[in-house]
Amino acid sequence: MAITAEAQFHVLAVDDSLIDRKLIERLLRTSSYQVTTVDSGSKALEFLGLQDDDDDEDSSDSSPSEIEVNLVITDYCMPGMTGYDLLKRIKETSSLKDIPVVIMSSENVPSRINMCLEEGAEEFFLKPVQMSDLERIRPHIMRRKPADPEEEEQGEDQPQPSQTPPVLPLQQQITNDNTAMAMAPDSSSSSSKRKAMDEGLSPERRRPRCTVTA
Repeated sequence: MAITAEAQFHVLAVDDSLIDRKLIERLLRTSSYQVTTVDSGSKALEFLGLQDDDDDEDSSDSSPSEIEVNLVITDYCMPGMTGYDLLKRIKETSSLKDIPVVIMSSENVPSRINMCLEEGAEEFFLKPVQMSDLERIRPHIMRRKPADPEEEEQGEDQPQPSQTPPVLPLQQQITNDNTAMAMAPDSSSSSSKRKAMDEGLSPERRRPRCTVTA
């Protein structure tokens, strides 16, 4: 059975409305995402390994959940902790700040939308959420997907291609060969010159000696 690329991605959906929660869960599962749903911001923090404690000044030391979450999609209007508050807690936590967060709301309030986007939200969806909306979250998840360490090791182990000398054009090869032949010493010419030097010795050296008879 083939598994699509999105099957490995885990989305945490947060909404206090059961109907909206079921709707977003169905849409995400249809798109082959793994989904965990909770009904409040405090439960979302608990799932992420954070404490819902306003007096906790150093939330960066909190331990995240062992279950990796690739994206959080949360309703804006919820009792207790709003989606905006949840967004801020996630972005203030060093171990979770890179998780993409998407806000949903049934109210189209520009100031609210801008506030969430400035705080670090990737998208702001108006309810009811459509399948076309979920297509917009895929690039955010893919951008955060870490590289496969096995693929990196394989890339490092691959031998580097050997550097071969450049192949010269045929005309240049012929020109180089002719130049080399012209510069090379001619053995036959050297032999002829040596012979001529021997034949051109002075007559005194080549004249036979005279013998004196009594």
